[in-house]
Amino acid sequence: MTGAGEQKRVVVQRGLWYEEFETGVIYQHRPGRTITEADNVLFTTLTMNTQALHLDAAFSDALPPFHQRLVNSMFTLSTLVGLSVAQLTQGTIVANLGFGEIAFPKPLFHGDTLYAESEVLDKRESKSRPGEGIVTFSHIGRNQHGEIVATATRKTLVRKRPAEAQ
Repeated sequence: MTGAGEQKRVVVQRGLWYEEFETGVIYQHRPGRTITEADNVLFTTLTMNTQALHLDAAFSDALPPFHQRLVNSMFTLSTLVGLSVAQLTQGTIVANLGFGEIAFPKPLFHGDTLYAESEVLDKRESKSRPGEGIVTFSHIGRNQHGEIVATATRKTLVRKRPAEAQ
């Protein structure tokens, strides 16, 4: 307890500074995100993706092997990365530098829940930007059954801990 006149300690949610990342560490991001039909239709139409597999129930229902609409894979990727933000990069990232090795081994369907985990694959100080470093992540998305539905690697430019945060 704090007495009269004492300052309470304040904790601000943020991502990790460059120095806090360790290679080989796996972060499990919770809660997951249940994907709705509205999510899929909105994202698909906002991005001008007219693929019938995402929008046309009658068309998709008639096609093997899934016989239902698929969640747009770009929405899956965006959500996979988004689930990691609060824990890893909120307020500490400078930029995404690039994505690689993206795969979707299984589809997501309306009503599925996406869970994400990230591993720090590599980190190095930036040669051209003092006060920043490059962190490479592996992101894995799993559905509610534990099946891998998406994987991606991502390079980010992350701030080093400022002197006032030491």
